[in-house]
Amino acid sequence: MDDSPQEFCPLETSGWSFAATEPKTARDKIMTAASHLFCNHGFAATGIDTILARAGTAKATLYHHFKSKEELIAAVLEAEGTTWRGWFFGRLAETQGPARKRMLAVFDVLQDWFSDPGFYGCPFINAVAEFDTGNDAVRKAAEKHKEHILTWLKAQAIELKVPDVTETARSFAVLIDGAIVAAQHTRDPSFARTAKHMAECHLDVVLGT
Repeated sequence: MDDSPQEFCPLETSGWSFAATEPKTARDKIMTAASHLFCNHGFAATGIDTILARAGTAKATLYHHFKSKEELIAAVLEAEGTTWRGWFFGRLAETQGPARKRMLAVFDVLQDWFSDPGFYGCPFINAVAEFDTGNDAVRKAAEKHKEHILTWLKAQAIELKVPDVTETARSFAVLIDGAIVAAQHTRDPSFARTAKHMAECHLDVVLGT
């Protein structure tokens, strides 16, 4: 890892990544440093000493704010989720038109995200993949994040009057997660367009259009 303590995420990520925010306090420095390292190098692979070196803070300062690495991971996931959802739903709110257009706009926003040079995938997907599913804190954080997305999708599906709101929301969630993983692994943003086409097919089938 060749990140210097002063180097933070590129400005391109400033809208959707907590790691790109400007730290104002010692806690902020620890959080943004940990977020960048966890998201770009892995949760398990990143040690406390590496976080401290990047943040430029003492170990005593870190443990004053966080009792353990696990608590720090949970805090980072919460911050990353809040930041990303604010950006994501904010972008979707810019889309004018009927529910179908808004639902399909999800994949246009995802393609913009995938095209960002700082794109590192979804921290929740990455964390769940790294840790045993029995890790309660990570699992709960991922479930909370997913529920926000499902709730929004269900609201659009209700307005669209699809026969099975839950199934349509779940289908879109599968396409979203699949596109994220594929784009992360291949660095190819066009997986968002592929997922959008599949979502269009789903809506055509369930609506009989």
